[in-house]
Amino acid sequence: MLTEAVIGLPDPRLRPYVDRYLGYREHAARTLVRREAAGAFVVLILGWGAPLDVTDARAADRGAYGTNAFLAGPFDGWCATRTAGEGVGVQVLLTAPAARRLLGLPLGELANRAVSVDDLGGWLARLRDELAERPDWAARFARLDAALAARLTVTGPVDPRLVAAWRLLDGSGGGLGVGALADEVGWSRRHLAVRFRREFGLPPKTVARLIRFQRAYAMVGRTLVTTPTLGADAGPGGDGWAELAVRFGYYDQSHLIREFREFAGATPAALAGSHSSNPV
Repeated sequence: MLTEAVIGLPDPRLRPYVDRYLGYREHAARTLVRREAAGAFVVLILGWGAPLDVTDARAADRGAYGTNAFLAGPFDGWCATRTAGEGVGVQVLLTAPAARRLLGLPLGELANRAVSVDDLGGWLARLRDELAERPDWAARFARLDAALAARLTVTGPVDPRLVAAWRLLDGSGGGLGVGALADEVGWSRRHLAVRFRREFGLPPKTVARLIRFQRAYAMVGRTLVTTPTLGADAGPGGDGWAELAVRFGYYDQSHLIREFREFAGATPAALAGSHSSNPV
């Protein structure tokens, strides 16, 4: 049960990289399992409460276990979290270009993995400890601002052609083909695919699918990271699932359902009709 949720707005210098911070506190009297949808982004959890497990059903070694602070993603399949007790911390959701800049490492090293910050060590582990020592959310968000601003002074910029490719793909709702994307940035398809995957974690074709899925997923009242955000439930409104499929560029309703099963582990109807924060 979520008992506290506080939104923090980053320093204006960080707005190109970070949209918001979410400070949270939640209590689970018994083991709580949530299914987390796939996404072409990076999740940073800096917590200091009860530990949790992050598991990928496709491969056990991709997960993080018994940790309260971790980096996850980008993921091209759903994963699950499991926890009990009181969790408290800060969640930061980063686009791939923002994560590449702030973390200072190619996201190919993080793709389809969750990694405890204790295993990574360094600035993230220290930052988690510093946040835990701060007396309130305002002080924690201020410390986050300082730490992330400092990262911008020690990490180099991302290749502007890769950033342009990301923006074009995102701006098209995942509708721009790889060939057209390569033409726009002046690279061959192969060179774009190799660079894009190494720096942003997933190939452009997969990212296009995930961008399309993310928008359709939001239409059924879901947030991409359910821990520790508040869930909402909705159906397709006045449209049926077939109309929703057409709106977001799927071939047909069956195509939409297949993508939801792969990326969210459930059909859109099941997600819209469930009253739990995330069904397992």
